[in-house]
Amino acid sequence: MDFTPESGTITMFSTTWCGYCNRLKKQLDAQGIGYTEINIEEVEGTADLVEQLNGGNRTVPTVLFPDGTAATNPSAAEVKNRLAA
Repeated sequence: MDFTPESGTITMFSTTWCGYCNRLKKQLDAQGIGYTEINIEEVEGTADLVEQLNGGNRTVPTVLFPDGTAATNPSAAEVKNRLAA
């Protein structure tokens, strides 16, 4: 399954209990940055994908950008800058 987001948005892999995920979502909402949230505990295969993107670590939030690159626990400012590049 391809989780690459549309231009100008991100895909955020998260869990319901992740405080860093909740903080990033609030910051993205406040700045009007679009995202699709994927809960790695509910969508089959996504926990493995997150591990691949993070060198074997199941760390969230992991953000996937339209260019196919990823970032682990980025700030909203980093997300905004990378989307603008």
